[in-house]
Amino acid sequence: MKIVVLTGGLSPERDVSLSSGSLIANALMASGHAVVLADIYEGIKAEEEALPALFLTKEDNRRYEYHIPDTAPDLEALVRKNNGRKELIGSNVLSLCRLADVVFIALHGSMGENGQLQAVLDCNGISYTGTGYTGCLLAMDKDITKRLLCHDNIPTAPWITDDAASLTPEKITTSVGFPCVVKPISNGSSIGISFAHNKEELSSALTLATDKLSSFGSKRVLVEKLLKGREFSVGILEERALPVIEIIPKEGFYDYKNKYQQGLTTECCPAALSEELVKKVQSLALSVHKALYLGTYSRVDFILSEDGEFYCLEANTLPGMTPVSLLPQEAKADGISYEELCERIAKLAL
Repeated sequence: MKIVVLTGGLSPERDVSLSSGSLIANALMASGHAVVLADIYEGIKAEEEALPALFLTKEDNRRYEYHIPDTAPDLEALVRKNNGRKELIGSNVLSLCRLADVVFIALHGSMGENGQLQAVLDCNGISYTGTGYTGCLLAMDKDITKRLLCHDNIPTAPWITDDAASLTPEKITTSVGFPCVVKPISNGSSIGISFAHNKEELSSALTLATDKLSSFGSKRVLVEKLLKGREFSVGILEERALPVIEIIPKEGFYDYKNKYQQGLTTECCPAALSEELVKKVQSLALSVHKALYLGTYSRVDFILSEDGEFYCLEANTLPGMTPVSLLPQEAKADGISYEELCERIAKLAL
C-alpha cells in the first residue's frame, strides 16, 4: 500500500506525535509499504507534480528519527517560524493524502484527536486509521467523556468543569474537595495537569492548566477528585481487549516527562492482577470503547482505588506509539510485534 503518516501539527503533543510518526513510518516501510512521513502543520515544500516521488520503501535505505525532549514544545515559536500562520493544515498535505491508499494518523492532541482532521479527510474521501470524528470529539472532551461514562454506569471520579476564572476554592470544596486533580479540558500526554491539596496550590494549578494552552485549545478546565491507587491501562484492538499493563512512575505521577523519557517509569505487562480483576477491567475498557463510539483501536486508562473499584481516567483514540508507549507493549504481550501492529491498524482503515 501507499501510506501517508500524518504527524507533528500545532499541538502541545507535537513532539510525541513526531516520535510516534517516525516509528510508525519505519515499521510500515519494513513491512513492504511505500510511505511518506508528513508534518501536517509545516506542510510539504515540494511542487505538486513531485509528490509521488516522496513515498519511500525499504529499498531506499532511509529511516525517520525523532527523540522527544523532556519538556513540551514551544508552539508560539513554531508559529513565528512559519510567518505567523495559524492554519492547521500546511501546503500540499491534502494533495499528498489523496495519492495514498491510507492515511495513518499519528497526530496526538488538538486536531488529530478532537475530530477536526477526521472530518476534513471524510470530506475529501480519504481513508484513515483509528476513530471517526464523532468518537474523537467525545473522547477528547473530558467533560463529555465523563458524562457518557456516568450514563453507562462506568465508574469515574467526581468532577466539575468551568472556565478557570470561575473555579473558586469554595466551588471546588463543595463539589469535589481537596486533594484534587486539575486538567485542561481537551489535552493529552498529561500536559498542564497538576494536583492541588489546598487553596494556594489550586491557584497555581489553574494557572498551569490555562497559561500555555489557552491559545491552542479550550480555556475550560476540569477539576476532579484525586483518587489514590494503582494505575492501569487496557488497549483495544479490533473490539478485543489486550493484556492489562500497570504503570508505576519511579517519582511523582505519570506526567509528560515520566511518560516519554526512558527509565523513569516501570511498566508491568501483563499486570500483576487476579484473573477476576483482569476480566473486570478489560470488560470496563470495552464498555468505555463502545460508549464513546471509538474505532478500530484505542487505549483506556484506569485507577484501581483503595476501595477496590476501577475508575476510568480517560480514553485515548490515538495511543502513543513511541518506544516506551503502552499499547505496543500490550500488543507484544499478546504476541503482536510492533511492525504487525502498525500494519494491522493501517489495513483496518480499508
